[in-house]
Amino acid sequence: MKTIMIHEMPNHAGETVRIGAWLANKRSSGKIAFLQLRDGSGFVQAVVVKEVVGEEIFAKAKSITQESSLYITAEVTVDDRSTFGYELQVKDIEIISVAIDYPITPKEHGTEFLMDHRHLWLRSRKQHAVMKIRDEVIRATYDFFHMNGFVKVDPPILTGSSPEGTSELFKTKYFDEDAFLSQSGQLYMEAAAMALGKVFSFGPTFRAEKSKTRRHLIEFWMIEPEMAFVQHAESLEIQEQYVAHVVQSALKNCPLELERLGRDLSKLEKIKAPFPRISYDDAIKFLIEKGFDDIVWGDDFGAPHETAIAESYDMPVFITHYPVGIKPFYMQLHPDRDDVVLCADLIAPEGYGEIIGGSERIHDYELMKKRIQEHGLEESAYEWYLDLSKYGAVPHSGFGLGLERTVAWISGVEHVRETIPFPRLLNRLYP
Repeated sequence: MKTIMIHEMPNHAGETVRIGAWLANKRSSGKIAFLQLRDGSGFVQAVVVKEVVGEEIFAKAKSITQESSLYITAEVTVDDRSTFGYELQVKDIEIISVAIDYPITPKEHGTEFLMDHRHLWLRSRKQHAVMKIRDEVIRATYDFFHMNGFVKVDPPILTGSSPEGTSELFKTKYFDEDAFLSQSGQLYMEAAAMALGKVFSFGPTFRAEKSKTRRHLIEFWMIEPEMAFVQHAESLEIQEQYVAHVVQSALKNCPLELERLGRDLSKLEKIKAPFPRISYDDAIKFLIEKGFDDIVWGDDFGAPHETAIAESYDMPVFITHYPVGIKPFYMQLHPDRDDVVLCADLIAPEGYGEIIGGSERIHDYELMKKRIQEHGLEESAYEWYLDLSKYGAVPHSGFGLGLERTVAWISGVEHVRETIPFPRLLNRLYP
């Protein structure tokens, strides 16, 4: 007899199979028991009929507890009433392990309780769906960049300096010198782009930012492409093509998961390139007209400002050409202005905020050196980075996409803490 997983059931309609699973929930009605099973690949209902299986097996079905593990022998049948389209007609049950007093019951639980039991909360239907969508975004990311000639490169996690030039870094000792957990692999990816042309990285980043908003994590994952001989306008086109690709891939390959989360698919179906663009200058004027009287040119945008701008569009929107003073040292100046840089933030619809930050990078040696000095950075720590603009410098651009914010937007979940398996928050390092 073939042992299969739930997601393989459509290939075995009419066959008797064996499945290893956990009991997510159950109900019974007289001489019939309905077992809601999960095996990691999906969820399915198993029907246990007393007249078919006999007293002993039916008693097992009625007594088995939530999250107990078991083997089910059953016939795969078509069920048009199920969103999955199939169910199991049980013939035999073998209990592997009995779970006693499983803490997460079908009733409502508070967020802190669920976060304390994150290792178990991951088993729920909603969390399972979010993790599957996260996996699809990652798969689609590799697919997009490899199709477009990018090479995957892994920058270091331990670094001796900060690409953003901020103090929000986790400091550690590297033998007899100071080191930091990386907040971005960008500078190293620029070096890789000078060797390999078009590259991307995918890895964890760390921000010691004391923020408790629904958009922030202390540890999160970033996709960071860098592209030689690519200037600002072309970079924006690549960004919108990439985001459209992952959204459409999620729609195509995760329909059950999106339905389980109650996501409005019509809002995702329209996400196709090109995306609208608004300059920082025009965004300031727009916000003042909307009643944000306290904002002035030169201020950075907070969550309320980004949300107000995003609400005017039903697509992700680029905000371009921010002031020099609020952006990192490595961004290329506008060719016709010395007060703004060639950059853009991509703001997701529906209040999910910035999902991409990107820019054309400086490739002039003297200008790069000047900007490092203006930002008060230690030049010796950036000597290797300055070499990139000394030896064969070319125009180049790059960006970083925050995985968790993107997954939150596609999934429609409220908080990014649900989009990473084990979130690290300001008040949480457990489990």
